[in-house]
Amino acid sequence: MVKTKKVPLRKSVVSNAQFPKKALLRIVCNKAGEISIDPTGKAPGRGAYIAIKNDEALQAKQRRVFDRVFQTTIADNFYDELILYVDHQVEREKLATVTYSIDEAPEI
Repeated sequence: MVKTKKVPLRKSVVSNAQFPKKALLRIVCNKAGEISIDPTGKAPGRGAYIAIKNDEALQAKQRRVFDRVFQTTIADNFYDELILYVDHQVEREKLATVTYSIDEAPEI
Protein backbone atom coordinates (compact mmCIF):
# COMPACT_ATOMS: atom_id res chain seq x y z
CA MET A 1 0.00 0.00 0.00
CA VAL A 2 1.39 3.40 -1.03
CA LYS A 3 1.03 6.28 1.38
CA THR A 4 -0.28 9.46 -0.17
CA LYS A 5 1.62 12.53 0.93
CA LYS A 6 -0.48 15.17 2.66
CA VAL A 7 -0.42 18.49 0.78
CA PRO A 8 -0.23 21.40 3.23
CA LEU A 9 -2.98 23.99 2.63
CA ARG A 10 -2.88 27.66 3.55
CA LYS A 11 -5.48 30.41 3.29
CA SER A 12 -4.93 33.50 1.17
CA VAL A 13 -5.52 36.67 3.23
CA VAL A 14 -7.00 38.40 0.17
CA SER A 15 -9.59 35.90 -1.08
CA ASN A 16 -9.90 33.68 2.04
CA ALA A 17 -9.66 30.67 -0.27
CA GLN A 18 -7.46 27.69 0.58
CA PHE A 19 -4.64 26.74 -1.77
CA PRO A 20 -1.73 24.30 -1.66
CA LYS A 21 1.16 26.01 0.11
CA LYS A 22 3.33 25.89 -3.04
CA ALA A 23 0.74 27.94 -4.98
CA LEU A 24 1.00 30.81 -2.50
CA LEU A 25 3.50 33.56 -1.75
CA ARG A 26 4.45 34.19 1.88
CA ILE A 27 4.76 37.72 3.22
CA VAL A 28 6.60 37.84 6.54
CA CYS A 29 6.81 40.34 9.41
CA ASN A 30 9.92 39.80 11.55
CA LYS A 31 10.46 40.79 15.19
CA ALA A 32 11.90 44.16 14.13
CA GLY A 33 8.59 44.90 12.37
CA GLU A 34 10.07 44.71 8.85
CA ILE A 35 7.68 43.41 6.19
CA SER A 36 9.18 41.47 3.29
CA ILE A 37 8.40 38.96 0.55
CA ASP A 38 9.57 35.46 1.53
CA PRO A 39 10.03 33.38 -1.64
CA THR A 40 11.45 30.40 0.32
CA GLY A 41 8.59 30.32 2.83
CA LYS A 42 11.08 29.72 5.66
CA ALA A 43 12.04 33.17 6.96
CA PRO A 44 11.53 33.68 10.70
CA GLY A 45 8.54 35.77 11.74
CA ARG A 46 4.78 35.87 11.35
CA GLY A 47 3.68 34.94 7.87
CA ALA A 48 0.61 35.67 5.79
CA TYR A 49 -0.10 34.14 2.39
CA ILE A 50 -1.36 35.52 -0.91
CA ALA A 51 -2.16 33.57 -4.07
CA ILE A 52 0.27 34.15 -6.93
CA LYS A 53 -2.34 35.88 -9.09
CA ASN A 54 -2.20 39.40 -10.50
CA ASP A 55 -5.70 40.35 -9.30
CA GLU A 56 -4.94 39.23 -5.72
CA ALA A 57 -1.82 41.41 -5.57
CA LEU A 58 -3.82 44.41 -6.88
CA GLN A 59 -6.62 43.77 -4.36
CA ALA A 60 -4.05 43.52 -1.56
CA LYS A 61 -2.87 47.03 -2.39
CA GLN A 62 -6.38 48.49 -2.83
CA ARG A 63 -7.63 47.01 0.45
CA ARG A 64 -4.25 47.38 2.22
CA VAL A 65 -4.62 43.80 3.48
CA PHE A 66 -1.17 43.48 5.07
CA ASP A 67 -1.65 46.68 7.09
CA ARG A 68 -4.56 44.93 8.78
CA VAL A 69 -2.95 41.49 9.05
CA PHE A 70 0.29 42.77 10.62
CA GLN A 71 -1.42 45.67 12.48
CA THR A 72 0.98 48.28 11.15
CA THR A 73 1.22 50.88 8.39
CA ILE A 74 3.02 49.65 5.29
CA ALA A 75 4.43 51.97 2.63
CA ASP A 76 2.87 51.93 -0.86
CA ASN A 77 6.21 50.97 -2.41
CA PHE A 78 6.02 47.56 -0.66
CA TYR A 79 2.66 46.89 -2.33
CA ASP A 80 4.10 48.05 -5.69
CA GLU A 81 7.07 45.70 -5.23
CA LEU A 82 4.65 42.88 -4.37
CA ILE A 83 2.61 43.52 -7.55
CA LEU A 84 5.78 43.47 -9.68
CA TYR A 85 6.99 40.27 -7.99
CA VAL A 86 3.65 38.51 -8.54
CA ASP A 87 3.51 39.67 -12.18
CA HIS A 88 7.01 38.27 -12.70
CA GLN A 89 6.07 34.92 -11.12
CA VAL A 90 2.90 34.66 -13.22
CA GLU A 91 4.90 35.30 -16.41
CA ARG A 92 7.51 32.72 -15.39
CA GLU A 93 4.75 30.17 -14.84
CA LYS A 94 3.35 30.89 -18.32
CA LEU A 95 6.80 30.45 -19.89
CA ALA A 96 7.28 27.12 -18.11
CA THR A 97 4.21 25.72 -19.85
CA VAL A 98 5.03 27.04 -23.35
CA THR A 99 6.45 24.55 -25.81
CA TYR A 100 7.77 25.36 -29.25
CA SER A 101 8.15 23.19 -32.27
CA ILE A 102 11.55 23.53 -33.91
CA ASP A 103 10.00 25.72 -36.63
CA GLU A 104 8.49 28.21 -34.17
CA ALA A 105 11.41 28.44 -31.76
CA PRO A 106 12.76 31.96 -31.27
CA GLU A 107 16.16 32.56 -32.81
CA ILE A 108 18.98 32.92 -30.33
